[in-house]
Amino acid sequence: MHPQSPQDSSASAIDAPTTVRPVAEMPNPYAKARSTAMPPLRFDAELIQTYNTAAPRYTSYPTALELAPIEDTLEADILQQREAHTPLSLYFHIPFCRHLCYYCACNKIITKKNSDSGDYLNYLLKEIEYKRRLLKAPNGADKPVVKQLHLGGGTPTFLSDDEMVTLWEYLQTQFEFVDDHEGDYSIEIDPRELGAQTLATLRRLGFNRISLGVQDLADEVQIAVNRVHDAEQIESIIQEARNLGFRSINIDLIYGLPKQTPASMQRTIARIIEMAPDRLSVFNYAHLPERFKAQKQIKDADLPSPSDKLTILGNTIDQLGAAGYQYIGIDHFAKPDDSLAVAQRAGKLHRNFQGYTLMGDCDLIGFGVSAISQISTARNRYILQNATDLQDYQQRIDALSGARMPAVKAIKTSIKDRLREYVIMNLLCHDYIDFKDVNQKFGIDAVTFFLDEIQQLGAMQRDKLVDMDAAGIRILPKGRLLARNIAMVFDTYMQQKYPERFSKAI
Repeated sequence: MHPQSPQDSSASAIDAPTTVRPVAEMPNPYAKARSTAMPPLRFDAELIQTYNTAAPRYTSYPTALELAPIEDTLEADILQQREAHTPLSLYFHIPFCRHLCYYCACNKIITKKNSDSGDYLNYLLKEIEYKRRLLKAPNGADKPVVKQLHLGGGTPTFLSDDEMVTLWEYLQTQFEFVDDHEGDYSIEIDPRELGAQTLATLRRLGFNRISLGVQDLADEVQIAVNRVHDAEQIESIIQEARNLGFRSINIDLIYGLPKQTPASMQRTIARIIEMAPDRLSVFNYAHLPERFKAQKQIKDADLPSPSDKLTILGNTIDQLGAAGYQYIGIDHFAKPDDSLAVAQRAGKLHRNFQGYTLMGDCDLIGFGVSAISQISTARNRYILQNATDLQDYQQRIDALSGARMPAVKAIKTSIKDRLREYVIMNLLCHDYIDFKDVNQKFGIDAVTFFLDEIQQLGAMQRDKLVDMDAAGIRILPKGRLLARNIAMVFDTYMQQKYPERFSKAI
């Protein structure tokens, strides 16, 4: 691509992009208006190996790695200044598990003590109560409006059914939840830790989406990672969830686990396809025992070779594509009629700390140890994270005041961050960035502003991962699996940390 020089009138805006929107909105340039399907996904093992560089998952920009210690009063100020008309997405982190999964790369607390969840719930309720006092309700309403809620972990169903009822009913007193058909209320479930009445309880409360952590169905793989359950159990849970009226069911799988082979994973995928979940997340296992203690239980010799691992990925993509699943991006697949797939084709998909979402208009408020919030005020946007150590978190909740809040790290995003976030997220959600759209939204000439990044994408253009012209940058079918690497070119924080990766065209 050889971009033309911008008009002089736009050059002065390069250092001061704005978020002022035009009076007349353009038609959405990210909608696939002429097609009912997204561009196909093409697996090219050689290109994947060529561009095999670790890249962030970009659940935010800047990423959580850029957060820095903050003054205690900042979180209270942000919550008080939040724009009341903006709806909320609530996230609750439940850090407990009853079993240690050897592939785990999270800071989970392994315990069988039922009292732990009760104690932790009390801390959550206190955090909810205090934060709610700082939040204003929109005009004409008594309570802030919630459109999305997610319980993650750990194992959220570590909470008993009664404790889940207590949490949900208390939330109803503090917030106004939109109707079931408009709201997205989800929870992660370990199939091994599901009570006889838990699904029915969750649905009665208002949860409408579940995610099952399956990882693999092969017996030898399950034994190797210390996570044993059978396919019939998973199928039974899915059927019960459908009968109860859950509108979306997700299954998590992992490729690259010990004892996993291309043939065994093909059998797992075939069996999962028979169960017909609405969504699938197929994650890459990264073996880092020096960082994650649990992974020391896994023997290097049991891991599939790099070539077998790529074969597993390629086979999985082929099987899911043949079964009609749409590749959303970053490990995620969905049926064409699932709300994520529909939103992507309509150019209305977003990404936040809960992953791909329809709720891009929400402020995210996190509760619990290590939970992350993303909140906008009239002038700024902030990303904050609660204390990551359980004892530290509990001490901060015990001492809650305007000068003592659970968040210990944060970053205030600049307008240039917002510009780069817009580019990165549209590449990851829609495989495209439209220069005219960027120019109108941020008051810049995008080609000039991103000239260095465009030049760095030259090698990817030659390898047909991307296509660039005067209209914008489009990720091509062979580039979709490498979207994070493409988006990373626009990440100035990564450029500063790893200049060797960006010193020449990549």
